[in-house]
Amino acid sequence: MDMARQRAKAPSDNGTRQRLTAQDWADAALVAIGEGGLAAVAVEPLAARLGTTKGSFYWHFANRDALIEAALERWEELRTEAVITEVEAEPDPAERLRRLLTKATDRSARDTLEVSLLATAAQPKVAAALARVTERRIGYLASVFTELGFDEDEARRRGLLAYTAYLGHTQLGHAVPHSLPTGAARDRYLDGVIDALLRPARRP
Repeated sequence: MDMARQRAKAPSDNGTRQRLTAQDWADAALVAIGEGGLAAVAVEPLAARLGTTKGSFYWHFANRDALIEAALERWEELRTEAVITEVEAEPDPAERLRRLLTKATDRSARDTLEVSLLATAAQPKVAAALARVTERRIGYLASVFTELGFDEDEARRRGLLAYTAYLGHTQLGHAVPHSLPTGAARDRYLDGVIDALLRPARRP
């Protein structure tokens, strides 16, 4: 996604136009959404930033709505499925949870895309994508807690708690960044969050 962002921000300077793919356009649209919300997804400005013409856009997409749908699908692929695939390489579920939350909070601190999408949740296409991604992420977190020995209901509750902690951290990090710890203090803070999530359930 970082390479896609660089490509979307600067057109080719060698005087030639590269043949763009639908994925190139979707990545560029994601960059625009992160910078200015859905309103920033406009064909002509994106074409200029990609160093191409509107003809390239219409070769791949029937209209702007189709581009937005492709961009949201790309977001799901990059920010959910790819991340899950990466952390799945860790066999220990507790360490996997730690890596997942650390990676997610690190990325959200650098990128406004998630915050921009949450801010446009009233838009039907965004709402549908957010619903899919939320269920997938909470479901995956719940599966990790199940591996850690929690029963199904408790695992789901802790998955939800972990995800709301992530979303709160993301929102606060962009709205009031100085309120969050940095450096070693940040590491201790995240360790405390994870330790609380892993604490054995209280007996009734």
